[in-house]
Amino acid sequence: MILINVKESDSLDKALKKFKKKFEKTGVVKELRARQSFEKPCITKRMQKIRAAYRQKMQRQEMEP
Repeated sequence: MILINVKESDSLDKALKKFKKKFEKTGVVKELRARQSFEKPCITKRMQKIRAAYRQKMQRQEMEP
């Protein structure tokens, strides 16, 4: 259960924004999408390696002038 402390001075928009941020951090939607279809462990590992290589490539490009 997600609890959000809302002050009287806070608007509904701020409270909704806090809720959305906490909800996203829990990873519920991401897990639901992952469970919709089965993916072999080898494919999952391969995708993780590809993503890691991409992140490293992007970090190297940021450091270059």
